[in-house]
Amino acid sequence: MTDLAPLCRFTIYPAQALRALTGANEGDPIGLGDAALPGDTYRLNRDARPARLAICDRPGGGQCVATGSEIGRPGDPLAIADCHRFMGAKGQMVEVLVLRQHSEAEGTLLHLLPLSPLEPGTEYDLIGSARDSAPERFADIASVSFFAGTHLTLADGAQVRVEDLTVGDRVLTRDHGPRPIRWIGQQTRRATGAAAPIRIAQGTLNAARDLRLSPQHRLFIWQRRDRLGTGRSEVLVRAEMLVNGTTVTREEGGHVDSYQILFDSHEIIFAEGIAVESLLVTAEIRARLPADLADAQATLSPGDAARLEVDETILGDTLHAADRLTRASRGYDQD
Repeated sequence: MTDLAPLCRFTIYPAQALRALTGANEGDPIGLGDAALPGDTYRLNRDARPARLAICDRPGGGQCVATGSEIGRPGDPLAIADCHRFMGAKGQMVEVLVLRQHSEAEGTLLHLLPLSPLEPGTEYDLIGSARDSAPERFADIASVSFFAGTHLTLADGAQVRVEDLTVGDRVLTRDHGPRPIRWIGQQTRRATGAAAPIRIAQGTLNAARDLRLSPQHRLFIWQRRDRLGTGRSEVLVRAEMLVNGTTVTREEGGHVDSYQILFDSHEIIFAEGIAVESLLVTAEIRARLPADLADAQATLSPGDAARLEVDETILGDTLHAADRLTRASRGYDQD
């Protein structure tokens, strides 16, 4: 049976929710090619309803809808079709990825994945599209990234900032002991929307210091008490699902330096004293790797890493999720 466990989850809108108010495509939803021309002005419907799309690699290449997605059918092929750039009324730049889904029942469907927040009822001028860069922009937000200043635990217990690590350094892993770093990726990106760091405050989930992770980055949590009712002690939770505005926050604004750490296999390592995952290679990320590493990673499966993930329906009230998991990890019986 094909494993379609999610590698990433994003909030999306149907393309029909973003329509041209003026221009050559007046009245039409945003589309591809001539159906999205620079100079047209668009507005997101006030009643636009977002949904969560779960994505995984498709056997044979590319992406598809994963198990547990709110929309689509698991296995439906997905393509990163375009990246539209808009200018908001206040001069803010907003990039929107267009995902194309093929459904046997409904044919071709287009979905919008905003890289920065799109406000319902607000007007945006389309200033251009960059189809060739769309897969790379998707990889930027889908990848598991640490941010400059984050300390990782080496094999000898030393705490070293991620920007000071080099290929070959031996990092402590939870399941396989010391493992050498095989590749380090680095980008400087705008800290907005889907790329804005999630800050986990010191003490939350037992972090030794404030920890900043990419939104899709998953934390490994061992529950002494099964407060989530998963029937297992080990769970993985995406950082963005813990945002509560106090102890876990989204840091918007400016630019950040991000780093991806790759081993011979997907590992659980320690950042600021708590367990988190290393880079999990997807199709887009594999294209960035040196040929020898890409070939080796192509044979690997997400395995237990994906199957241990907790989704929104299990996590419940996100305002109290971080506190509940912190207490579960310490074995407290009462809230």
